[in-house]
Amino acid sequence: MRFDDIDVRILGLLQDNGRMTNVELAERVGLTAPPCLRRVRALEQQGAISGYHAALDPAALGYNLTVFAMVSLKSQAESDLRAFEQLVADIPEVRECHMLNGEIDFILKIVAPDLQSFQQILTTKLTTAPNVEHVKTSLTIRTSKALPGVPVPEM
Repeated sequence: MRFDDIDVRILGLLQDNGRMTNVELAERVGLTAPPCLRRVRALEQQGAISGYHAALDPAALGYNLTVFAMVSLKSQAESDLRAFEQLVADIPEVRECHMLNGEIDFILKIVAPDLQSFQQILTTKLTTAPNVEHVKTSLTIRTSKALPGVPVPEM
């Protein structure tokens, strides 16, 4: 995909504030509303903008614990990898799942109300899952940086 300066500014502004109105966005990038909206729609169709969401505070919703789980599988056959990915897709507390290269196959970001709730997820859904060899976990003590999206270059 190729982006010009206006596209890049649109992407950066929407990443910072996805609720910005098209009129405000157009003013900030130096366009009128109709061409700005056409550009946003084109960026969505190209896949540069994959969606919009609200950033929620986990603690405000009772999720006081964030855990990273490093999962090793017994087999790395594609069907086994996909089966594991489907398993974690069905666990709402698993917020992120990344397949890695190296001795760990997947890293998961898991949220839970408390340690007991996390332990329930771990012992009933993860460690007992088919093909899981072992799971190593690390509890988050604090988060000092959590930015959404990706860096948008200045042009």
